[in-house]
Parts: sequence; structure tokens; C-alpha cells
Amino acid sequence: MDAVFTIVANYGAAALFAVTLLSCLALPVPASLMMLTGGAFAASGDLVLTTAVLSAYAGALVGDQTGYVIGRSCAGPLERWAEAGRRRTFLLGRARASIDEWGGVGVFLSRWLVSPLGPYVNFASGAGRMHWIRFSVWGAAGEVVWVVLYVGLGYAFAESLPAVAEFAADFNGIIAGGVVAVGLWMWLRLMQKRRGRLKRSLSSDDSGVTS
Repeated sequence: MDAVFTIVANYGAAALFAVTLLSCLALPVPASLMMLTGGAFAASGDLVLTTAVLSAYAGALVGDQTGYVIGRSCAGPLERWAEAGRRRTFLLGRARASIDEWGGVGVFLSRWLVSPLGPYVNFASGAGRMHWIRFSVWGAAGEVVWVVLYVGLGYAFAESLPAVAEFAADFNGIIAGGVVAVGLWMWLRLMQKRRGRLKRSLSSDDSGVTS
């Protein structure tokens, strides 16, 4: 928390731009906490609120577009990068499933509701050749919710920032846990279906041999 305060105090809007950009590329940076802090600094008069919002939003947009381009032009290396870590493989798989099932709405929700998936949705959208305009419109709309939500919370509850930050971290943890639980449930369902098809196939083969 002290380190985040120091970074925002020293670099202000530039720090908010950089951290949201990097977070959209799956780098482990405290983007949500930085935006909360930026909102708190705006409430105290050390930052202009519109500057904090627009700098964080611009960074998120640039990060989304960079992730999309990486996915579109580097599908092979991206696959190998994801396979190097179990969590990356899982999140990339969930991102693809989200896009297949929800399309643009999946991009929108991954910006703020299931933010751990956001960077991987960027990569998967590019690799899957989702139309650029569709990706950009839904992504930009979702980033509005993400940035305004966190900067606004920091601004409104500046005096209780540590408690708000802890709540936000817990909330993100709950969402991430939910994503993992849904992914495991879908994997188990898939295994059950495969096992059922295998049993039916074996049964039909046995019937053919008997006849």
C-alpha cells in the first residue's frame, strides 16, 4: 500500500496510464489498487479527477489493443507461452470459451466483472480473428465500467481506502475462484460426456460382435 501511494504521488497520471496498460498484457501489477489510490488522491486535491480517469482509461485501451495485436500476429508463440504455466493455459482456455459462448459480451464482462480473464480475452480475440471493430467497441465499453468503478470508489471512500482496497481484493479473489470453479465444472461435464460416448461405442461394438 505504501509503495502504491508513493508511485501515484510521484508520477500521478503517468503511473495510472502505465499500470492499466501493463495489466491488460497479463503482467502482475496492482492496477485496481492504483486506480483506487488515484481516486483518493483526486478527492484530496492532489490529482484532477478527470485526469485520473482519462489516463487510466487511455492506458487500458492501449493495453487492450496491444494484446489484440499480439494475439493476432503471434498465435504460435502465444500458445507456447501459455503452455509454460498451468494457470496461463487455464485462463487462455476460459477466455476462448467465453468468446465462443458470449462473443462481444464476453469481451465486455472480462474488462471488469471477471477481470482476471481480461488480458487472455485480448490475446484470444486477436488469435481467433474476432473483428477488430467489434472487439474495440465492446472492450472500450467495458473499460469505462472498470475505470470509473475503481477510481470512483477511491474518490468516494478516500478516508477508508485500506478497507475499500481489501474489499476489492477479496471481490476479485471471489470472482477468480468462481471462474476456476466454473472451468472445473465444465471440464468434469466434458469428461462425463466423453466417457458416456466411449461406453456407448463399446456397447455397440459388443453388440456387433455378438450378432
